[in-house]
Amino acid sequence: MFGEYGFWLDGKLIALVADDRLFFKPTQAGRKHIGKPEEDHPYPGSKPWFLIPEEMWEESAWLQELAQITARELPAPKPKKPRAK
Repeated sequence: MFGEYGFWLDGKLIALVADDRLFFKPTQAGRKHIGKPEEDHPYPGSKPWFLIPEEMWEESAWLQELAQITARELPAPKPKKPRAK
């Protein structure tokens, strides 16, 4: 899928680091929190995600809130099927 780093919260993939850029999964609450987010593709064939400007990477309280509101809005992960023996 992607080759760098993924950030998970409550079992949900909420953000990626790809090509030294930080992306958050797009949600309505995340859009409201960011304001007017730039969107880009974190890897070939992906849907667009919110691209977080580098100057916001040090804003830990802001990023923590974005992570929490993103995770709250995403659906619960589907249960994994047991492997056949």
